[in-house]
Amino acid sequence: MSKEIENQSDSNSLDTAKMFLSLAVLIGSIVGYYIFDEIHPVIRVLGVVAGAAVAVFILYQTTVGRSWFHYLSLAKREVRQVVWPTRPETVQMTLIVFVVVILMGIFLWLVDMFFLWAVKILTGQGG
Repeated sequence: MSKEIENQSDSNSLDTAKMFLSLAVLIGSIVGYYIFDEIHPVIRVLGVVAGAAVAVFILYQTTVGRSWFHYLSLAKREVRQVVWPTRPETVQMTLIVFVVVILMGIFLWLVDMFFLWAVKILTGQGG
């Protein structure tokens, strides 16, 4: 039992070190982009992309990283199961929303004008 706890604490500290290393690689690649400003921008961008890829690879080696990637894969699978509306349905719903917004705007404008008229009558400013 104590060996399990010992191995788990070693794993947690190693995971923490890997996460900090991943963050350091990512920050280093971004800082490198600005430090090496005399190099062609395409090469600098490729350096940042490569640094981000290495950071993601290091992060994947941790327990937290694996759980994040597992969560993302499950989310991707859920998105595939969604029944998305067709183009005509989307256009129809958009038009309905526009019409309702315009009608509500007109209604609220009329209510505002009524209250403005009522306040003028009550305060004696209008006739």
